[in-house]
Amino acid sequence: MNLPILGIDVLKESLDVCLIIENQSNDAVFDNNHTGHKRLISWLDQHANQVHACMEATETYAFPVAEVLYTAHHRVSIVNPARIIAYSTSLLTRNKTDRLDAAIIADFCRTQSLPEWHPPREELRDRQALVRLLEDLAATRQADVNRLKSGVRSPDVALVLEDHIGYLDNQIKRVEQLIRSLIDRDNDLSRNKHLLLSIPGIGEKTAHTILGELLFLDSFENARQVAAYAGLNPRQRLSGKFKGHSSISKTGNAHLRKALYFPAIVAKGCNPVIQDFCARLRDNGLLPMEVIVAAMRKLLHIAFGVLKNDTPFDPLYEKRFQYPLSIPISS
Repeated sequence: MNLPILGIDVLKESLDVCLIIENQSNDAVFDNNHTGHKRLISWLDQHANQVHACMEATETYAFPVAEVLYTAHHRVSIVNPARIIAYSTSLLTRNKTDRLDAAIIADFCRTQSLPEWHPPREELRDRQALVRLLEDLAATRQADVNRLKSGVRSPDVALVLEDHIGYLDNQIKRVEQLIRSLIDRDNDLSRNKHLLLSIPGIGEKTAHTILGELLFLDSFENARQVAAYAGLNPRQRLSGKFKGHSSISKTGNAHLRKALYFPAIVAKGCNPVIQDFCARLRDNGLLPMEVIVAAMRKLLHIAFGVLKNDTPFDPLYEKRFQYPLSIPISS
């Protein structure tokens, strides 16, 4: 059954929507909050019994409205923003507005075969929330440490900062224990954690982040899709004889991308697969930062491989995680 199509351009405070029914389109704008979501559902009820809604995975902004649509028995698909960008480019789109973006997303949904999105289980949502809370606590602690080291002249300010750092240390330990307990109670999660820890360069904190951010591991068919989800897929600029600077898209999960930076640096010194890989990139003339970012992507490929194949890391199988080296990757 061909359902009416609803394209949604999700912003922090608003939702631009484009509803396509038998080649006729209707545009509207709603607030991205509880009241706006209720108005969206009422508006849809006036036009169709069920729609196929499509939106980009824009961090936390997309998921509340996706859950409202799912609860109202509409079909929902959430796609990587990189796919929408590529589709828009293929249409030779020159303008960019929120209304046009919604129309492009609707057309993308109409022309593509997209998997249906289902809300994550409560325990998966809790796992991700705890991992992100830990990241925020660590960032706040580091900011306080930096301020203290910068030379605080007031003893009172220094004392407050020291007390706050001590408080944050206790909260970080508490959240880390909650994450461990959540994972240990689940046999599959515990197994996946040990698989990730078998990879040289990945420690417990990184393993927790990967498990927290890859909520829908089964929805990825290959490692390239995971790299695109993390925003580590290369974006190359070519025009005629001009060969421009290439970089990663950074259109994806920033939490996952951030978590892989230091592990990639560590893996360059202790992981035989990453070591050989980085050596080849250096021989090909890549800059140090380009090598690090490429190592991040490679490490994510390996992590996906051990999880998908349910097999601990083995450097003899590194060829199954190879990807083309012809496109330089930089930050």
